[in-house]
Amino acid sequence: MKSSLLRMCMVMLEKHKPYISMLCIQFVYAGMALLSKVAISKGMSPYVFVVYRQIFASLALSPFAYFDSNHADPLSCNLLCKLFLVSLVGLTASSNLYYVAINYTSATFAAASTNTIPSITFIMAVLIGVESISIKYKHGLAKILGSVLSLSGAIVFALVKGPELDFIKWYPKNENHIINSFTKVHSKGDNIKGSLMMLSANTGWSLWLILQGFIVKQYPAKFRLTIIQCFFSFIQSGILAIAMERNPSAWKLGWDFHLLSVAYCGVIVTGICYWLQVCTIEIKGPVFTAMFTPLALVITAIFSAIWWKETLFWGSIGGTVLLVIGLYSVLWGKNKEGGIKMENLEAEQAKVDTRLECVIQS
Repeated sequence: MKSSLLRMCMVMLEKHKPYISMLCIQFVYAGMALLSKVAISKGMSPYVFVVYRQIFASLALSPFAYFDSNHADPLSCNLLCKLFLVSLVGLTASSNLYYVAINYTSATFAAASTNTIPSITFIMAVLIGVESISIKYKHGLAKILGSVLSLSGAIVFALVKGPELDFIKWYPKNENHIINSFTKVHSKGDNIKGSLMMLSANTGWSLWLILQGFIVKQYPAKFRLTIIQCFFSFIQSGILAIAMERNPSAWKLGWDFHLLSVAYCGVIVTGICYWLQVCTIEIKGPVFTAMFTPLALVITAIFSAIWWKETLFWGSIGGTVLLVIGLYSVLWGKNKEGGIKMENLEAEQAKVDTRLECVIQS
């Protein structure tokens, strides 16, 4: 009885592995937003932050590359050049733009803007031809509607306030909010600059998600792919940091919160989560991976309310509802589309088998 129950659980876990992986990734990303916001607000250089983050990831994943079952395949010069360019766009440029943009915009805008990634990824995937869409079918309309609802939910979550949620206020009203110490007043020019940089960072990340699907088909050793990209990004980010950050003291790391933030973002986020995303992209595609991004905003807001005593509003609830509806709309569309493709493949295979039987009988 116990063995059959365990076997059934293992089957269910294997079946829903992409969903579980993406949920875990969003919790990790929420932790990244909380820790990195504090580290950079306390004066750590965003360029130096990215450099340490990538080297921590490379070192943490290096031992696992030995156990990669596909690591025997040689790396061609052409593939290495592709990995270098993909790392430059998706890891180096995207990460540096994101952390620099935090200095020019509010933390709320930075967290909300990442939820444009599913829409950007979906549009780019359609333009490149990776993702198909048709308004003639329900699943096509569901993917379009879901993308719009997810983006709208993120905007509502970040911008629409409404009444406060008094029933989750467990702290006294006169207690100082920790988050206020990390909030800066920015000029209109800074906000525009930061918004454009954040949009560029999200576009680079969306392109990285799409390109991973092509690269994994060429070289399926996912651990090695992740390590090589992180190492390339470390070199690229190091050159950029040396050029931009001339103060030697900015490179110092002590046994403090900065080290904790960098280690977490490097080992857990850049290392393990990037690898999980590559695995999920290979199975479900880039749009499926990107559509889970809005959940990180919700998780971040909840933990911010608990740890930093941020005030949540009813507008956040409305945004969350839109996010969830949009997410499940796209996932339903993707699953429905996958089922139709599978049925078509089975029908084609049946025709081929019938023709072979006719040839054999004749």
